[in-house]
Amino acid sequence: MTSVDNAVSDVASATKKFFKRVLPIMLVMLVCNQLNRSNIGYAQDHLQADVGIGAAAYGFGAGLFFIAYAIFELPSNVMMEKYGAEVWLTRIMISWGTVSFLMAFVQNEAMFYVLRFLLGAAEAGFFPAVIFYFARWVPAGQRGKATAIFIAGSSIAAAVSGPIAGMLLSLHGALGLRGWQWLFGFEGALSVVVGFAVFFVLDAKIKDAKWLSPGEKNALSGAIAAEDAQHIKADGSKFNRWKMLLNPQILLLCGIYFSVQLSIYANTFWLPSIIRQIPGTTDLTVGFLSSIPWICAVFAMYFAAKLQDKARSKKPLLVVALLVAAVGTFAAAVATPVMALVFLAIAAMGFKSASPLFWTIPQSGLHPMVLAPAIAIINSLGNLGGFVAPFGFGIIKEQTGSVIPGLFALAVASTIAAGLVYFLKERRSGKDAEPNMAELAAAEPVPARA
Repeated sequence: MTSVDNAVSDVASATKKFFKRVLPIMLVMLVCNQLNRSNIGYAQDHLQADVGIGAAAYGFGAGLFFIAYAIFELPSNVMMEKYGAEVWLTRIMISWGTVSFLMAFVQNEAMFYVLRFLLGAAEAGFFPAVIFYFARWVPAGQRGKATAIFIAGSSIAAAVSGPIAGMLLSLHGALGLRGWQWLFGFEGALSVVVGFAVFFVLDAKIKDAKWLSPGEKNALSGAIAAEDAQHIKADGSKFNRWKMLLNPQILLLCGIYFSVQLSIYANTFWLPSIIRQIPGTTDLTVGFLSSIPWICAVFAMYFAAKLQDKARSKKPLLVVALLVAAVGTFAAAVATPVMALVFLAIAAMGFKSASPLFWTIPQSGLHPMVLAPAIAIINSLGNLGGFVAPFGFGIIKEQTGSVIPGLFALAVASTIAAGLVYFLKERRSGKDAEPNMAELAAAEPVPARA
C-alpha cells in the first residue's frame, strides 16, 4: 500500500471515529440547547396566568434572546478561538443553564426581559463554534453529513421537548412549585451538569485527541490543511478577512438564513399556542402533539442528507426545501386547527431540511481565514429572525386574536428566500473539491502526545 493509500485510509478511519465519539457529545449539547430555547413556548399560558405576561410581552421576551445573541455572537466566537472549544463550549453551557434555571423565579415582565436577554448573551457563539469545530476536524466530503446530523439533533430535541415539557408541567404543586418552575429549573440544571461533563470529554485540536493514532492525526491534519490551501488565490496571496465579511454573498447568505429562522422560531414559540386551538387539549396532549412536526422533520432531514451527499450542487435541494416550507405554511393558515397541524408538519419538513442544506454552502465556499467570523455574522444576523417572528406573532395575536396573518407572512418570506438562492455562489462537491492526497502523504507528522 502506498503512502497516499495509507493517508486516505487514515483520514477515513479518523473521520469515522469522530462521528462515533465526538458527534454524540455535540448532539447531547444541542438537545440541552433546544430544550432551554423552546421551553417558554409551553409555559406561555402559565406565565400569563401566574405572572401576567401577555401575548405581546411574551413575543418580545422570546425574541429578545436573539438581540443579545446577535450582539455577543462575534465576541464569543473570538473568545472560542482564543481559549479552545472545550473551555468555551463548557462556559456557554454552564452560563445558559444557570440563566434558564433562574427563569423558574421570574416574577414580572421586566425580570422576564432581563433573563431572556441574558440567556441570549450566555448562549451566543454556540452554533458557529460547533460548525467551525467541524471545519477543523471533518474533511469537506463528510462535513455536510456531520452538519446535517447535528442540526437534525435540534428536531429530535424539539420532538422530545414537548412530552418532557408536558410531564414537567404536570408536576404542578409538587414541593410547592408550579409546573412551569419545574420546567425551567430541571432543564436549566441539566445543561449545567452536561456543561461540566463536556470539559472532560471534548478535545480542542486534532493533536490533542488520545483516541486517534499518530497516523490518523497526521492524515486528518493534512487533509484539513490541504483543503484550506485550495482556498488560497492562485497567485499565492491571501484574502483580506474583513473585506470578505462585506462581500455581498455573505449578506445574501444572511438574508436566506434570516428567512429560515423566521419559520423555525415562529413554530418553536407559537406551535403550542396553535395546537391549543384543537378542542379538548391539555398540557400533556399539547406537548405530545407538538412533537409531530419535529418528528416528521427528522425523517425529512435524513433523506435530504442522503440526497445532498450525491448532489454536486446543494442549491436546487435548498430551493425545494424552502418552497415546501412556503406551501405548508400557507396551507396551515387557511386550514382547520387539526389540518393546520398536518400542514405545519409538512412545513417543518421543509424549513428544518433547509438549515443543514444551507450551511454546506458557506462551509465549502468561504476561505478558512474568514470562516469562523463569517459563520458568526451569518448566524447572528440570520438569527434576528428569531426576534422578528415571535415578537411579530405576539403583536399580531394581541391585535387580531389570531396568528393566521403571521403564517401568511412566513410563506411569503420562504418564497422570497427560495428566489435568492439562485444568486448564491458555491464550490460544487466532486473530484475538483477533494484534497490533494499527495499533499496528505507529504504532510508534516504530528508529534505523538505524551
